[in-house]
Amino acid sequence: MIKRFLSENTSEMKLARTIVQGVIGVLISNIDLLVGFVSIPPEIKPVITALVMAVLAPVMAELGNKQ
Repeated sequence: MIKRFLSENTSEMKLARTIVQGVIGVLISNIDLLVGFVSIPPEIKPVITALVMAVLAPVMAELGNKQ
């Protein structure tokens, strides 16, 4: 299942990977609401989400090649 998720280049798998990356990005950018220790300004949250997605994309691609 994970091998298929990370290595297939079908439209469905690309969409699924993008959705997972977006969800992880949103969770990380809203960590201040979830944990309450830090305060992240609202105008920075989209930047954090985009950076997380930019880092996750090549990481997931590399994991797909290793499988």
